[in-house]
Amino acid sequence: MTAEVSHDGRDRLGPLTPADLDRTDPEGAVAAAAARVSNWGRWGEDDVRGTMNFLTPDLRVAAAGLVRTGESFSLSQRFDMDGPQKGWRRRTNPVHTMLDTGTDAVTGVQGFPHGIGGADDVIAMPLQCSTQWDGLGHIFDHGRAWNGRPAQEVVTSLGDGVTGIETVADVICGRGVLLDVGRTVGARFGSDGLPDGYAITAADLEETIAAQGESGRVGRGDIVLVRTGQLARTRRDGWGDYAGGPAPGLSFTTADWLHRTEICAIATDTWGFEARPNEFDDAFQPLHQVAIPHIGLFIGEMWDLDALAAACAADGRYEFLLTAGPLPVTGAVGAPANPIALR
Repeated sequence: MTAEVSHDGRDRLGPLTPADLDRTDPEGAVAAAAARVSNWGRWGEDDVRGTMNFLTPDLRVAAAGLVRTGESFSLSQRFDMDGPQKGWRRRTNPVHTMLDTGTDAVTGVQGFPHGIGGADDVIAMPLQCSTQWDGLGHIFDHGRAWNGRPAQEVVTSLGDGVTGIETVADVICGRGVLLDVGRTVGARFGSDGLPDGYAITAADLEETIAAQGESGRVGRGDIVLVRTGQLARTRRDGWGDYAGGPAPGLSFTTADWLHRTEICAIATDTWGFEARPNEFDDAFQPLHQVAIPHIGLFIGEMWDLDALAAACAADGRYEFLLTAGPLPVTGAVGAPANPIALR
């Protein structure tokens, strides 16, 4: 048990649970959590990588040793017009357009000599419309960005000039560990997935780790993948409100767990990472408000974890080498990724 401070500032014994939250006071809960878990200044006032500082070269060397069978899994959803977006927050699905085609080549309109032809294409899309990373410039708390910087000095109309996603393009490669909460906790519901609105607590995460054994342990520098099972359900039932709607996800009370474990990043198979609706009467993504600007944590969303989860369950190995660099769009506050898990 650990001594913590509750949302109302009083000392308490043990980790916070959803029952400890005052549903009417999200602002107070955010402020208290931020005070407990802040990493501001931890790596110096000029730091731009936040928790990625936990992922060191020696940990990457160790992670490379986890590859045994050579199996590889792409953890990305497809980028196409059949994706989950419905225009909420002006996010749309990718629009893929051909600039040159085989038809153009055969009809001779390309103008190339000696019979050579080719195809070319272009894509237009929001950077967070499918499998992606949230960068450190994505969320602010009361006008402050990661490391306490004034938000207006970080992200302008020119983009994120300080913590743009390109600053971590070369470092997100290390030990990945899957926490299949959907399979472990979902068993309570007679399913391998969690119902919408289910708030995953630190106790749920620890229960899953215990069920999975040593290869499911979580430690410094790990990239943690949390499978809720929601994506598998939407594949069966249709996208529905997957983008922006109700979903299982992490409880606000896991902020302390996210800080204590010293993981470098966490990703889920859901649109928004945290439980929706959340645990307050009037709040929007409160865990983001603590995790990104205060902990400096990188958050991945809309990852496809189902095939990897099946392989992990089959042989009881939940750790792997994971390479998950974002597309290094200069100044972006989030970017697409095609994460690859190697087992």
